[in-house]
Amino acid sequence: MRLATQTAFDSYAKYYMESFRLPTLSKRTVERGFSTEGYEHITTALQAGNGVILALPHLGGWEWAGRWMTDQGHKLTVVVEPIDPPELFEWFTELRRDLGMTVVPLGPGAARAVLKALNANEVVCLLCDRDIERTGVDVEFFGERTTLPAGPATLGLRTGAAILPTGVYFTQRYNGHHAIVRPPLPLHRLGGGLRDDVARVTQLLAHELEFLIRRAPEQWHLFQPNWPSDPGYTD
Repeated sequence: MRLATQTAFDSYAKYYMESFRLPTLSKRTVERGFSTEGYEHITTALQAGNGVILALPHLGGWEWAGRWMTDQGHKLTVVVEPIDPPELFEWFTELRRDLGMTVVPLGPGAARAVLKALNANEVVCLLCDRDIERTGVDVEFFGERTTLPAGPATLGLRTGAAILPTGVYFTQRYNGHHAIVRPPLPLHRLGGGLRDDVARVTQLLAHELEFLIRRAPEQWHLFQPNWPSDPGYTD
């Protein structure tokens, strides 16, 4: 357990160090350090014209993937949690903007900005393995009940935007990254009301996140209490 914990923190440190370097790297370097599996799900979904929601866990080197996406010409909107200290949050905001992303802080105005991006057939990235506000949907996640954000399911059901569970992993090669884009979640309405559909889709998303995280749990950068049984969960 101690080794697994240390490996996870080492992975998180790598994420930060890599983020510092990203603005200095050439497009060719980013391209050579990135491979994808399932990218066709993004291009196919964009052809429908309703936008795409990439639903991600805090896994591996997702900033590298964002840079690669903007290098391909995609318009990318990322919803981010304000972090302390404020100077670090501002640094990450400027970094992402410099890489071509539209940054939306989590808060009252986030929904409008995300809807605008989806209506423009853009790609929206949502980190959704943690319910920050504790107002989400009750799901089973890794064998225990907890809540996950309702946002991805609600947006997908209301707008028709495809929800694509996505994971980005560090690989053994130098600067190596590999992204897995899963098929879109089924968003058909079952007639029981929006709330029931949101609950169903969010549970499906939870299972997809489990699949992605299990491939490399040592790269999962979730260091906050996430289940009711975790010490400090109610703080």
